[in-house]
Amino acid sequence: MTENPADWQTGWLRGVLELALAAVLTDGAGHGYALARRLDERGFGKVRGAALYPVLGRMERDGTVTATWEPGEGGPGRKVYGLTAAGRERFAEQRSQWDRFSVLMTGLLDAAPAAPDAPRET
Repeated sequence: MTENPADWQTGWLRGVLELALAAVLTDGAGHGYALARRLDERGFGKVRGAALYPVLGRMERDGTVTATWEPGEGGPGRKVYGLTAAGRERFAEQRSQWDRFSVLMTGLLDAAPAAPDAPRET
């Protein structure tokens, strides 16, 4: 079974998009397209607005990001998102939780056989 690289990226990113957005927001504020581009530049692939904006909206409601409208240059204005102090605290907490989770998952995967049908050595 061949898999499109974007398929696995989309599936994995869906569960951690809030953390990924907080991480790119530590670089500075940005509008949605710029944030998606930052994720793409870091190898996460193209993040669609249908996935991006609901998470940003939830983060805004939770108080972890602020959103301000800035006038566009020759076009419509854009909503620019920035991390709040509460957002930075949440990012630090989630980063710590991610570190723990990744250690546990790596241990689990390292203990599993390389191929699903390979016999386990005992």
